[in-house]
Amino acid sequence: MRLTCMFSFILLFGAAGLVVFIHLQDPEEIVHQQTPGIKYNMGFQQPKKDCVSSNNQDRRLRKNTADGVATVKQSDSLHLSENVPTKLHSTDRRQSSIMFAMKDQKGEEINSIRLHKRSRRFIIKKSPILISMNSSVLNLPTLKSEDRNNNKWKSLYQIQRERKRIMRETCSKYKSNNRRIITPYHVSRIFVEDKYRVLYCEVPKAGCSNWKRVLMVLNGLASSTKDIQHNTVHYGNYLKRLDGFDHKGIYHRLNTYTKMLFIREPFEKLVSAFRDKFEHPNNYYHPVFGKAIISRYRVNATKEALRTGSGVKFKEFIQYLLDVHRPVGMDIHWDHVNRLCSPCLIDYDFVGKFESMEEDANFFLHLIGAPQNLTFPKFKDRHSNDERTTTKITQEYFAELSPSQRQRSYDFYYMDYLMFNYSKPFEDLY
Repeated sequence: MRLTCMFSFILLFGAAGLVVFIHLQDPEEIVHQQTPGIKYNMGFQQPKKDCVSSNNQDRRLRKNTADGVATVKQSDSLHLSENVPTKLHSTDRRQSSIMFAMKDQKGEEINSIRLHKRSRRFIIKKSPILISMNSSVLNLPTLKSEDRNNNKWKSLYQIQRERKRIMRETCSKYKSNNRRIITPYHVSRIFVEDKYRVLYCEVPKAGCSNWKRVLMVLNGLASSTKDIQHNTVHYGNYLKRLDGFDHKGIYHRLNTYTKMLFIREPFEKLVSAFRDKFEHPNNYYHPVFGKAIISRYRVNATKEALRTGSGVKFKEFIQYLLDVHRPVGMDIHWDHVNRLCSPCLIDYDFVGKFESMEEDANFFLHLIGAPQNLTFPKFKDRHSNDERTTTKITQEYFAELSPSQRQRSYDFYYMDYLMFNYSKPFEDLY
């Protein structure tokens, strides 16, 4: 009986104490203080997150991706982000700082909410740049008056218009978001030539070495493309990349320079990369990719093959490519053009094809007003004794695969086939 009374007394005493505590508590400590003009539980809608491509060879760029260089929004006009202070936010979800401003009914601006001074400084420094999506200021350079009667130039000009139309329609159909973010990664493969105002997106195995030579000649770094060695092209660091500029530099060049890329039939490009990297001595691709591929996909592999990584077979290479749990990451030489150059995010003015390289390249040089004695080089500076990868050679390699592997390979590059209007390489594909 005594225990029951004591327990009841303790409960009553505790309840009374809680009531007194609530009564004496400052309401501002219970309810978050509201800022005039902003409702307390007002929702803040995040934009849909875009898929960002990855590349193991560009890890130095990947950690900068969260900084978000630019935001792309479909619009008819171009505005710097400072003119649109509605929302500023980092792409990194770990950045919890949100800064926004609203006007009250009298039109007076309220102070920005600052959750953290350091985060605020970060946001101001890394503020995005708004540029129009799929609406270039420059567009395809117009033909000169003396060229309009030239049937060859007129025909090539119409081909360009058609390629851009197909690319835009594919982007509109398969890319649902009209608000996107350009990060340093998206422009990391774009090379800059300031004298003739050219931006070139590098697509490996589609004439990129010779295109770099052309850009070096245009920039005055060499008098002839024949004078430039392969190692100078790729390891000399003579050409500037677009991600090396600040926000204003990137914004200015994306909207005023002629942006171009050259692409190649996806299967042919893939076989060309395989032949180059795995059928010749290579002190990077053999130990890094070859060893991992042989270890995972070859039954009863020899110790020598596991040690060196040499002798990868095309069928093993395809197994690696199609494996969602690859033992080693993707590489730019067989990655999608859609991911390398982001053509649905960056509106390219000129789209050339490897299959018509000489005609397309020289037409482009004519459009930008390059010196008349500068033409696109034809020579093959690596493994020059080997025959170039052709449609016939490509079919021979893919004949080693099963119909299922060919179909899955086609599915893997489907967006590139669709966006750049390439036909199905085999009749049994669907």
